[in-house]
Amino acid sequence: MPKAPVARILFNSGAKRVSQPATEAFSEVLREIAEDIASKAVQIAKHSGRKTVQEGDIKLAVK
Repeated sequence: MPKAPVARILFNSGAKRVSQPATEAFSEVLREIAEDIASKAVQIAKHSGRKTVQEGDIKLAVK
C-alpha cells in the first residue's frame, strides 16, 4: 500500500507525527486484514454460485 495514504489514516486519527517504521507496520497490518476480507468475500461469492465478488460480499465478509 502507498505510504502516504497509510500515514494519512494515522494523522486523521490524531497522530501529530508518524515514524516510517510505524507507517510500514500499519501498512502490513492493513494488508493482512484486507487479504482476509478478500478471501472471505471470494468464498461468499463462490458459495452464491458467482464468479464476481460484489459489494454485499465484501460487507458480509467484514461482519
